[in-house]
Amino acid sequence: MDATHAAYPGADLIDTGLRDLARGVESVPALLVLVGAPRLRRVGIVLPPSDVPNPEHRLYAALAAEDENGAHSRYNALVRRLVSFERAAACGA
Repeated sequence: MDATHAAYPGADLIDTGLRDLARGVESVPALLVLVGAPRLRRVGIVLPPSDVPNPEHRLYAALAAEDENGAHSRYNALVRRLVSFERAAACGA
């Protein structure tokens, strides 16, 4: 990830996801990055190639496997962090 993005909200999560994708690891952060892939690419983030289908569903399933009762809340919280990062990166703030 570009050093200018490091101060944005959620950058730690996005950075972890990018590293996991580069290593071929399907983690919660990696799936979150794939959920946001189109917008992340538009703001200049280079994503490793991936052929993971339905990242939204896979992310939810991974969260449910960890904590079925909290999956919905955690999914929404992660997506909010992703959107915060994307907005900050789009504004260059």
